Amino acid sequence: MSKHTLSVLVENKPGVLARVAGLFSRRGFNIDSLAVGETEHPEVSRITIVVNCDVHPLEHVTKQLNKLVNVIKIVELGAPDSVERQLLLVKVRAEATQRSQVLETVQLFRAKVVDVAVDAVTIEATGSADKLQALLKVLEPFGIKEMVQSGVVALSRGSRAISAPPTLRLIPTAAA
Repeated sequence: MSKHTLSVLVENKPGVLARVAGLFSRRGFNIDSLAVGETEHPEVSRITIVVNCDVHPLEHVTKQLNKLVNVIKIVELGAPDSVERQLLLVKVRAEATQRSQVLETVQLFRAKVVDVAVDAVTIEATGSADKLQALLKVLEPFGIKEMVQSGVVALSRGSRAISAPPTLRLIPTAAA
């Protein structure tokens, strides 16, 4: 099994995310990472899904996804051809005696301190999953009090763009 990152363009409507995630669930896939957000077109959202599975079952799920009415386009993003990032917020113990060491670590990883308390600092870091894991490993001896991590967001490298077709213009309903 290997990790696969899918970029799924969908209509920005209620219930679409539930239908997409439900399709993975019904097929027995565990979603490792899920991130959703509006694109450059307000009527279109991008769902970035990371799953750990074999290629053949993934092809089957991709075909099923393409059958969903609100799905516009699906592209698998490979590691060398895409840029992937995650966001990490981590609250670390930082007593007066250790604070300078914590701050040096923050600088080393090009992260930033976003909140300071008497006995803790909250750090924001963005980067690849490997970079964030390395940061956590270095911060662990200080004592991690709390943390949260976003899902993976990804785009293809270079000038190639995965976007909604220019002809897609959703017609507003009469109630709007």
